[in-house]
Amino acid sequence: MESNGRGELRAIERLRRLLPAAPEGQIWIGDDAAVVTTPGTQMVLTADAVVAGVHADLSLVGLDDLGWKAMAVSVSDVAAMGGSPSHALVVVTGPPDTDLDLLYHGIVEAAAAFACPVVGGDLTGGDQLVVSVFVTGTVDGPGPVLRSGAGGGDSIYVTGPLGSSAAGLRLLQAGSVSDDHPCAVAHRRPQARVVEGQVARMAGATSLIDVSDGLAGDIGHLAGASGVGMVVEHVPVAEGASLEEALGGGEDYELVFTASQRSPLQAAFAEAGLREPIHIGRCTPDAGTLRLGDEPLPRVGWEHAWQ
Repeated sequence: MESNGRGELRAIERLRRLLPAAPEGQIWIGDDAAVVTTPGTQMVLTADAVVAGVHADLSLVGLDDLGWKAMAVSVSDVAAMGGSPSHALVVVTGPPDTDLDLLYHGIVEAAAAFACPVVGGDLTGGDQLVVSVFVTGTVDGPGPVLRSGAGGGDSIYVTGPLGSSAAGLRLLQAGSVSDDHPCAVAHRRPQARVVEGQVARMAGATSLIDVSDGLAGDIGHLAGASGVGMVVEHVPVAEGASLEEALGGGEDYELVFTASQRSPLQAAFAEAGLREPIHIGRCTPDAGTLRLGDEPLPRVGWEHAWQ
């Protein structure tokens, strides 16, 4: 995967080996979120951090946009398990002159939009602004959808066109669009596809992930966890974006999932009033094979640098 660093996935694997294994029936490190069992329900737990200058350029977007994004990325992890967000804790580290009111304006707006109230957190000083959000959620009925359930012959779907966030960043950097341009909005205020994840789970999705690192990279995560190959036959590129941005731009937070061809996905999405999921390819039994049509799937996407 081409990015500004190649060490994040290896670092996660090292940490996985240091941590205890999950008890039977629970999911710990390695998926979009952890799933732990409590009497009568399955609880989803996730945490993510947004760093000024890394995840958001504050010369292009507002502090309220940074707050929104911090909430959205954690809620999206719950959506990527097919769960419902419940509550959030927010930890803000930053310089003392940070405009907390503006930052929290975006946090509160996102919390209302995703029905995930903020119930506490912490404030601490630091040289760099970092907003960390911990979210709890639940999964009722059928269990969570993991990255590891795809099988040979399954179809691959995505909940919407891709590349709009990366295109928005490019256009904002060029100064060629206003803040309310659709691509700029996609970059400033990403949407967590919570209802789509729930509907996909109930309609029989076999594996699921959100597009945070780019379609090519996240398809690779699904294929690796499931032990299958994947052939992408069609990449739905958002208006104003390029194919490269759709494949590797990331931060779209659309959901990619697999399902048997017999799954009633289209009918379930239509009944819920959602956009029809876009069929983009198929799974094969050839583990490790990743293709875009007849060519290798480009190794593009985002990965943080770690030793």
